[in-house]
Amino acid sequence: MPQAPSKIRASLDLIRFNRPIGTLLLLWPTLWALWLAAEGVPPWHLLVIFGLGTFLMRSAGCVINDLADRNLDGAVARTQARPLVTGALSTNAALMIAAVLGLAAFVLVLFTNPLTILLSFGGVALAACYPFMKRHTHLPQLVLGAAFSWGIPMAFAAVSERLPPILWLVYMANLLWTVAYDTQYAMVDREDDLKVGIRSTAILFGDMDRSMVALLQLLTLIALTLVGQRFELGAVFYLSLLVAAGLFARQYTLTRQQEPAECFRAFLNNNYVGMAVFAGIALHYWIDGGY
Repeated sequence: MPQAPSKIRASLDLIRFNRPIGTLLLLWPTLWALWLAAEGVPPWHLLVIFGLGTFLMRSAGCVINDLADRNLDGAVARTQARPLVTGALSTNAALMIAAVLGLAAFVLVLFTNPLTILLSFGGVALAACYPFMKRHTHLPQLVLGAAFSWGIPMAFAAVSERLPPILWLVYMANLLWTVAYDTQYAMVDREDDLKVGIRSTAILFGDMDRSMVALLQLLTLIALTLVGQRFELGAVFYLSLLVAAGLFARQYTLTRQQEPAECFRAFLNNNYVGMAVFAGIALHYWIDGGY
């Protein structure tokens, strides 16, 4: 039986503690929404709640994903060393970790308002069903996009206690972006996924994968431009979209040979896209506020 330090290391591996990219890709659009809803810096208690909540829910989602895929991950090169595959952690231990993470996230939400609490159940449902979609549809990335965008309505609800229709434009922009970068992620595993029967947009798009990702990224930029217009954001925001466009172009170049390692680099590069868009939003309100 593994000793306590080994179990701790395995638990940290299970929640991808040393791979924060998923947390960051979930956090950036949530921060977009908090700043847009508050028209500037949101209340600090909400930053703490959503910051910690993002980490907890992403971690819980990783555990649920690994539980769902524990009989498949051993056949995929990138995932064959995961704790549930190697036996470093038991299924029961993973279930307990997921329960603790989910409960902690729910406790945080209790410090918001009834509408945000109600919406949190939708987020849990999306996170729980995503890992199973890859068995039934070639569009699991669409479900992931819905899940990774759910912090946006929750953020608006937490700040204003209502859901203004305009927030769904932000939601759509992030959903399109998520499908794009998760397709890049799926391109890394495509050959192994075909062997074990896992479905993805990378498999669905086939040789058109790079073109489809580029189209999704273009639609993301169009949606974000509309966000800028509707929220009356200034020139600094549109400058951030030019930075994002440059990053998308870089990703297109990285994936030209469709090599798994380069596709993964392109996926990781999306952290800077989210950061750039957030910087554009935050700087607009900072300048607009006269600071």
